[in-house]
Order: sequence, then structure tokens, then C-alpha cells
Amino acid sequence: RLLAPSLRLKEHFILEVEEWNPWEVDEKNSLQQNSANNVQLLKEKKLQQEQTNLRVQIWGKAAIGLYLWQHIFEGLLEPADVSAQWREGSLKAGKSFFSFITGPSVVPGYFSVECANVVLVLNGREEGKVSYATQWLHYAQTLIQTRKLQHVAVVLLGSEQCKNEWIYPYLKSYGGFVELLFLIYDSPLVNEEDIFQWPLGVATYRNFPVVEPSWSMLHNPRLYHCNFLGTVYKNSSRETLMEVLRQSGLDKICWISAREEWWPQETNESLQNYQDALLQSDLTLCPLGVNTECYRIYEACSFGSVPVVEDVMTPGNCGNSSVYHSAPLQLLKTMGAPFIFIKNWKELPAVLEKEQNMTLEQKIQRRKKLMEWYRYFKAQMRQKFISTLENSFLSKDKGG
Repeated sequence: RLLAPSLRLKEHFILEVEEWNPWEVDEKNSLQQNSANNVQLLKEKKLQQEQTNLRVQIWGKAAIGLYLWQHIFEGLLEPADVSAQWREGSLKAGKSFFSFITGPSVVPGYFSVECANVVLVLNGREEGKVSYATQWLHYAQTLIQTRKLQHVAVVLLGSEQCKNEWIYPYLKSYGGFVELLFLIYDSPLVNEEDIFQWPLGVATYRNFPVVEPSWSMLHNPRLYHCNFLGTVYKNSSRETLMEVLRQSGLDKICWISAREEWWPQETNESLQNYQDALLQSDLTLCPLGVNTECYRIYEACSFGSVPVVEDVMTPGNCGNSSVYHSAPLQLLKTMGAPFIFIKNWKELPAVLEKEQNMTLEQKIQRRKKLMEWYRYFKAQMRQKFISTLENSFLSKDKGG
């Protein structure tokens, strides 16, 4: 495609010469010869580029793969039906080509391994998921041993308490074969050399969509100052949050819908309700769950609703690493997330009082800042992911 315009120019130039001076046969032949040579050179250059390009196949065996592909890479999937047994897509990014496969029909040994470089997206959040993830790692290991694969990276939904010791033996730095690990949650393992922190993203497993920003989303006044739709666990800070909202009458200016039991799946109606709450609220309250990082943070960003984040470490092994010292949410903080961070929900009345004194124009400017930041964040994560793969896989191919 890139060659066509220059070739057309050459042909057009030859015709002009022919019409202008038909007797100068040597000149015409010379031009045609030059044109043929140029085409050959361009073909050879294109071939060289194709040879140095990185081709990567992503095996999406966890819902977080959809956040990587559809939200960060902005890739499409065919068929569009989220319940399809097999979905696939491909795109060119920089000097690399990526293809993505996902769905229940993607089973070890029952699909074609299309290139020598693979990114495996796995769920290691709990024991049952870990045993399924290890089956995939053993399959990849067999393909490495039989030289069907050269390089493997893993994107892992880690444990919410950062208890990910089971993955260590598979990492190259521990004697295994996985060269790069992109790990969700604030793991002390993150070193920015072969282990990188990766964002949790939106709840794609609940079919949270890719949201396109619109003029009205940015400019329209919103009906509510804040929202919280979610589960209130016994003896959690969420109980404190509900208490603060009730005592100060703030539940009248916020969209609050609390339930006592967690629902793994949303109905169409509850998902629509939740999205409406995000769209109609200036702020989204993000209390702790098992981990500080939750889907709600990214979902609020999608709709331009500023996350109010409970900036408190949760129990377990998560925390600072050798390269990050601002846990929790060190990836988001390092990337300059324009959120409101609070240590205790008793600070909320002061936050909402300030909110009531803001003009619509001030809110629009803040919304714009958040939506631009979120777009920048996803673009940066995409660039980092691609360049990390290129630097690692291509340099090793050249003996680096």
C-alpha cells in the first residue's frame, strides 16, 4: 500500500516523457529501468522490515485480557458477541504485529500457534484459578522445549494479598522460561526489569464496555455529587462510609445503593444502573475491598467521574517494591492520577462541602483533566508493554 503512490508517480512521469519527447527511447528505457530498480529496492527494504518486526500472539485466558486488548490496545474482536466460544483480532502497533485469541474454545493443543512469541494472560487470584493457569504454563513450556515457541511473557491477575509464590519457578530469573511478568496489584516483586506492575482495569468479566468520551459526558451538569453502588461487608471501612453518609445527610446528594452480598455477575439492569450512576455523579467513592485497587477506580475514569480513593494498605504481602515507594496504588500515583485520596471516610463531608462550592465550569475542567489523563494512562501502558516486549524479545533474538 505504501508503494502505490510513488509507483503511480513514476508511471505518470514516464507517460509525460513519452508524450513530450517520443523519440528519446533511451531516456524512456532508462526511466523504466530506474523505476524497476526502485521497486526492487523497496521490496527488499519491506522484506527486511518484515524480518525485523516482532510478531506476537496473545492468548487471553483471563478476563483481564479483554482490558489489555480492547481498552489499552483499542483492538477489535470478531465475533462481537461476548459469549462466543472463540474470538480473535489483530493489529499493527509500531514495528510489531499482535494477534489476540480468547474464549472457551482456546484450549491447549487445539489451536494453531501462529508465531514464536506468546503473551499468556492468566488468572492467579485463587487456588482453583492457579491450577488452571499452571496447565497453560506447562503447555507453553512444552512448546518452548520443542522449539515451537521462542519467547513467553505473562500478564497475571495476581492474588489480592500479593501471594504469588507459585509463579516463581516459571520465571526465567528463577530458572524457568517466562521472560517477562506483568503483574496486577502492588507486588514487592516489581523491579521494572523483568517484573512490571500492570493495571487491574475495568470489570470486563461483567461486560463493562469500552466507553467513548462524548461532549455531553464532559459538559453536562451531573445530578449527584457522588455515588457508591456496591457490597457493604461486615466490619469493613464500607460500614464507616455508610455511617458517615447517613449521619451527615450526604446520602441525599449522592446515589447510594448498598447490598450485603457480593454478586459476581450483573444483570443488564444492574449494569445499566451502575453506568448511569457513574455518568450522573461528579465523584465515585472507592472504598477498600480485599485490595485497595478495584475495578471501580477505572470504571469511574471511563465516565469522567473522579475517584475518591481510600488510600490505605490492605492486609497481606502487598506493599512497596525496590522501584516504587508509594503503595498502595503506586502505578496510578506514579502516573500522576488526578484522584482524591483520603485516609478515612470521616474526611468525606469536607470533600463534599468543597464540591458543593464548585462551579460547573470548574467541574468541567476537572472532568477534562481526568478523561485526558485516563487516555494518556492507557496510551502509556500500551507503549510500555510493546517496547518492553520488543526490547526483550528482539534483543535476545539478535544474541543480546
